[in-house]
Amino acid sequence: MTRNEITEQIIAARLAKGLSWQQLADAIDRPVVWTTSALLGQQPIPADLGKVLVEMLGLDESIVPVLAAPPMRGGLPTAVPTDPTIYRFYEALQVYGPALKELIHEQFGDGIMSAINFSVDLQKKSHPSGDRVVVTFDGKFLPYEWVSGEG
Repeated sequence: MTRNEITEQIIAARLAKGLSWQQLADAIDRPVVWTTSALLGQQPIPADLGKVLVEMLGLDESIVPVLAAPPMRGGLPTAVPTDPTIYRFYEALQVYGPALKELIHEQFGDGIMSAINFSVDLQKKSHPSGDRVVVTFDGKFLPYEWVSGEG
């Protein structure tokens, strides 16, 4: 069974059982964004946690090793995402990405924000003009470093 087929089974089982992503995250004591990402195939799930999730979802335990394996990350079906929700993140980074890059360099120096040493959080915030989506990226700063080829 492929990882994509397993993801389809996870989604179908979650909906059939009426489980929220938050309930699944709470069951393994992990953040909801990480848990959702992992169940959608973007993070390896340690086997002990995978067993808990598989049992909750009523899926075959044989998929636990696949869930625990390092995944192929970042595979969206097109270069420019067409799903409206995902596209808005892409659009926001097109508009604000250059400014964020400049500000990172100004405040931290020449480097990048890690997406490996990283966390992300999503919150709902009430607002008089309509609820707000608050997304927080929290990544370690990694400076670019020149390493000489000399011993």
